[in-house]
Amino acid sequence: MDDETPWYTAVVLPVLLGAARRTYGRAIAAALGEAGFTDMPRSGSRVVGGIARSGEPMRDVVKALGVSKQAAGQLIDTLVLRGYVERLPDPEDRRRRIVGLTPRGADAAAVVRAAVEGVDAALEARVGAQAVVEMRATVAALVEMADPHFGTRF
Repeated sequence: MDDETPWYTAVVLPVLLGAARRTYGRAIAAALGEAGFTDMPRSGSRVVGGIARSGEPMRDVVKALGVSKQAAGQLIDTLVLRGYVERLPDPEDRRRRIVGLTPRGADAAAVVRAAVEGVDAALEARVGAQAVVEMRATVAALVEMADPHFGTRF
């Protein structure tokens, strides 16, 4: 590769996407630690953030995490034990339970949101607003290739 060819052209897209995800993950972990949420389990920020954003049903949480129902259930159990979420009766079906945020979970979700917004702002400052809009559209197209209905859940 010559000096004028950007380094990222030699890296396959899945590797770039994974590294980009780590940028957010590190920012979220650091912000949670600084705010005193040192017991947030791995992937827990995805759950509390999703519930805070849209009241995500449990089935959507499981699907978004890409883990088994058992693994998602264990994560929810851990979040309940640590005071981030609570199981509540479903007002539409008493046989089912839904997961809601506790006040501690809402506080953690706000920290997660602020960390994500911080990375977003730094990215926009680096590449410009239009590049970020185009990147989001491109990544969304890639997501829809695997799950055409992904965007309808938000």
